[in-house]
Amino acid sequence: MNDIRRTILWVILGFSLVMLWDKWQIHNGRQATFFPTPTATAPAASAPGGAASATAAASETATASAVPTAVATAAPAGAGQVPATPGTPAAPAAARERVEVSTDVLKLSFDTAGGSLVRAELLKNVDLHDPSRHFVLLDESAERVYLAQTGLIGAAGLPNHTTVMTAVPGPRQLADGSNTLEVRFESPESGGVKLVKTYTLTRGSYAIGVKHEVVNAGSAPITPQLYLQLVRDGNKLAGESSFYSTFTGPAVYTEAKKYQKVEFKDIEKNDAKFEKQATNGYVAMVQHYFASAWLLGDGIQRDIFARKVSNNLYAVGMISTLPAVAPGSSLAAESRLFVGPQEEKMLEALAPGLELVKDYGWLTILAKPLYWLLDKLHSVIQNWGWSIVALVVLLKIMFYWLNAKAYASMAKMKAVNPRIQEMRERLKDKPQEMQQAMMKMYKEEKINPLGGCLPIMIQIPVFIALYWVLLSSVEMRGAPWVGWIKDLSAPDPWYLLPVIMTMTTMLQTALNPAPPDPMQAKLMWFMPLAFSVMFFFFPSGLVLYWITNNILSIVQQWIINTRMGVPPQFNLPKFR
Repeated sequence: MNDIRRTILWVILGFSLVMLWDKWQIHNGRQATFFPTPTATAPAASAPGGAASATAAASETATASAVPTAVATAAPAGAGQVPATPGTPAAPAAARERVEVSTDVLKLSFDTAGGSLVRAELLKNVDLHDPSRHFVLLDESAERVYLAQTGLIGAAGLPNHTTVMTAVPGPRQLADGSNTLEVRFESPESGGVKLVKTYTLTRGSYAIGVKHEVVNAGSAPITPQLYLQLVRDGNKLAGESSFYSTFTGPAVYTEAKKYQKVEFKDIEKNDAKFEKQATNGYVAMVQHYFASAWLLGDGIQRDIFARKVSNNLYAVGMISTLPAVAPGSSLAAESRLFVGPQEEKMLEALAPGLELVKDYGWLTILAKPLYWLLDKLHSVIQNWGWSIVALVVLLKIMFYWLNAKAYASMAKMKAVNPRIQEMRERLKDKPQEMQQAMMKMYKEEKINPLGGCLPIMIQIPVFIALYWVLLSSVEMRGAPWVGWIKDLSAPDPWYLLPVIMTMTTMLQTALNPAPPDPMQAKLMWFMPLAFSVMFFFFPSGLVLYWITNNILSIVQQWIINTRMGVPPQFNLPKFR
């Protein structure tokens, strides 16, 4: 009767795990793995070649004017007009142009409509789906809408991101021997105000200086508001795995509330929770390995917003009220725009808290020192794969005595296992008496049944943190290890590492003492097998870390068993 109850409980547990995994897939916006249902295809964010402009209104602020409503559409052939927003005069399509500039790390495209950044190509990162191309982060195409926009609000007719500006002639490529490159856009006078926007690109940097000069050509003082925003569609990233989840969407950071992720679905339901006002911090758009962020200096009051702009288009941004500008005078406001990879040391140097866009979740306190150690190892070894191996070796040394206690407890359990089996057979009809006899034997032999589990459980947070370090680090992207492993962030193309990982997992399971309950013994083999299947789709770097950990654990367990006079033996399951 006792075995039947255990069997039922294990079946319920197994089914619950299946259901939890299925719900986790749905929670992350993917099709269910085990019980799929047809899903509607998300509409394209814009038409090919369309002039997609995107913004959001910040109703949370006390301003009388809102950021201009976004438009994402293609002008019909021969129409000669681009979409206009309230307060912005229509401009001939021919007046708009694309301005391309490049440095040693960035190739950017600006639209003279608002001087907006509409494409960012990262010259140090390849497109993993087409290695002959560079990785494109910001884009305005049929597949992706992802833009950086700015403008003025606060009075009717002020220049905003739809106002067609003039690109001031100048160099478009960072010259040899030069460290900076400036790109300047000037708006026509609108509402008595002229806006001059200057982007300053620096050699080797993904941070772009953005200066807004407000010139009051009217006869009355003005108090404009500057908005800075990032606009992105809600589509999933191409090639995203179904077996692990990474965050894609807006993020807000302030000193008071720290890092706050904003889900697209929460914006959709008007239920997004983040700090709406601050005098510090940043707003960002985050995806796996890469991010963009608007940075304002500390001490500047800003209102923060995250809004749905149109169908499948979302914005996050800041609005800052500028000092009054007298007639005939001007005012300059400085900001920075980051567009690049999530390289932790670089992000830390740019702004407080910016490194948090590389999201380690609730284990950040453990993950950051692990990444620091991994980075130090790489500076010596110069290979990320061998650095992972070295890091796991160091962790196993650190936890050697803790593991030794666990394996010693397992060895004691294995030594008395024949007596337990005999006792179960002899007292199978007297479960209460059998339990009392087992507890007496554990006491006499000084065995703690949980002694093999507790030391291992203490280490679990460390290895989960290392999992997130390896999953989140852009340095693994495109990094080779040996031979056929050309990219540690991609699954093994020949599936050799997952096969080895499965074999080492089964070997480790076989070395553990078999549970007295036959059903538990079978499930001890089923769970590692099911767990191993997922590793066929995991990045090679993660599988390498797990293989290394398994091999070192097997070696340590073998040595401890031998020292304790318990010859290592393989406890194979009996499926009958």
